[in-house]
Amino acid sequence: MTQPDPILAAYAAGALTLGFLAVGLFFLKFWRRTRDGLFLAFATAFALLAVNQAAPVLLDIPSENQGYIYLLRLAAFMLIIAAVVRKNFGRR
Repeated sequence: MTQPDPILAAYAAGALTLGFLAVGLFFLKFWRRTRDGLFLAFATAFALLAVNQAAPVLLDIPSENQGYIYLLRLAAFMLIIAAVVRKNFGRR
C-alpha cells in the first residue's frame, strides 16, 4: 500500500479540523442560549476532536497509530458519554 501524499493528508486534516471546530461552535451557541451542560460537553468534545485531528500534522507525526494521539479522541467520546448519562440519569 502506498503512502498518501503528505500535502493532501494535511489539507484533509485541516478541513476536518475546521469542520470539528464549526460543529463545536454550533453547540457552544446553543449552550450560551440554554446553559444546558450537554451542549457544553459536546462543544468541548468537538474541540478535543479538532485538536486530535490537527495534532499529527502540527507535530509532524507520520502515523496516527501511536496510542497517545488516540487519548484525545478517547477523552472526547468519554466526555460525550458522561454528559449523556448525566443528562438522562442525573436529576430525577
